[in-house]
Amino acid sequence: MSEPSVEVRAPAEQQEGTRSQVLRWLKALGEPVSEHEPLIELETDKVTVEVAAPATGVLSEILKAERDEVAPGALLGRIAPARQPMQHAGGPAGTAGPSAPAAAQAGFSPARTADPMRDSPAVRRLLAERGLTAAQVRGTGPGGRITVDDVLGHSGSPAGTPLRTEPRAGARSNVRRVPHSALRTRIAARMVESLLHTAPHVTTVFEVDLAAVLEHRRRHREAVASRGISLTLTAYFVRAAVAAIQAVPEANSRWTDAALEVYEGVDFGIGTATPEGLIVPVLRSAEALDLEQTARGIEELVGRARAGGLRPEDVRGGTFTLSNHGVSGSLFATPIILHSGQAAILGVGKLEKRAVVVENQGEDRVEIRPRCYATLTIDHRVMDGEQANRFMRVFAERLARWTD
Repeated sequence: MSEPSVEVRAPAEQQEGTRSQVLRWLKALGEPVSEHEPLIELETDKVTVEVAAPATGVLSEILKAERDEVAPGALLGRIAPARQPMQHAGGPAGTAGPSAPAAAQAGFSPARTADPMRDSPAVRRLLAERGLTAAQVRGTGPGGRITVDDVLGHSGSPAGTPLRTEPRAGARSNVRRVPHSALRTRIAARMVESLLHTAPHVTTVFEVDLAAVLEHRRRHREAVASRGISLTLTAYFVRAAVAAIQAVPEANSRWTDAALEVYEGVDFGIGTATPEGLIVPVLRSAEALDLEQTARGIEELVGRARAGGLRPEDVRGGTFTLSNHGVSGSLFATPIILHSGQAAILGVGKLEKRAVVVENQGEDRVEIRPRCYATLTIDHRVMDGEQANRFMRVFAERLARWTD
């Protein structure tokens, strides 16, 4: 009696409402696989998930092609013992599967050189962006495996190759079509859903003085850096926002038809720009952290987000979000679209030196001060303008009067 095939399934613990699609197969039909070896990459609306082979054998059946949508727990393919013939999806048992060229024509990935130390998704993405192959980069990881730092530190990396043009019948010759990724498609859907169908957005704008923060950072940055931590302004914004949430708890809540659910802990989302789109990794229990712990947590999350190394749990369950859009030069943005299940989102614009009228001993005078605009966009079902303004007053005053 022949040994039964082993099913390859998508992770079943995926968060409700999250969609995913097949990004790529790392093995071709008929290629041998080893248990726990990376076999397929799924792209969710938030992160890339690598599915490992559940058994050793031969990839005998592929049921989901690249860009096919995948539900949690869905059957993706099968692995058969090496002596059994492979078969294509829907084919009768015992029939031979397609050749490698046929599989490529059907939309499946071509065969790759077997390598038990296969590169991670982040490494493969960086290699592609820089127009490199794995053979061009010396790996310093275990067993010679290439790490993200190896690719980033590679000298003489050529610029990334341009995106391929996909001409269409009757289309203009100077138009380039870029297929939507799962991430970009879901970002678009969620933005429309949030703004037009879920929450009435209202935004309040404050101007914030950062002189005290910059002085504190100047005095402490070197000592913190000696412990391997970058003391960014984002860390100060998070600490000030936590203080504002404690003053206005409704900012850390979500609306339901039956009641307002106010979260006791602050799982703080940090909006992070990546080549694929905006990702919001979550800093857990931010209310329990100090400034240095906050800076360390942000640095670790943002670094993994930009390298493509986030795990699904890193982007789940945020209760409040910060968009520090000023790092890319924006003065202020309004409205910043609310994330699903959140009542407010904070935006911080570009830091600039501005001429400001200040009063000193009853006389007005002009001073040059480091300032930025900050916005709070709220779900108006949850909060009124007074609450939003109170939140922003606490946020601004905490930054303007920053002390040790």
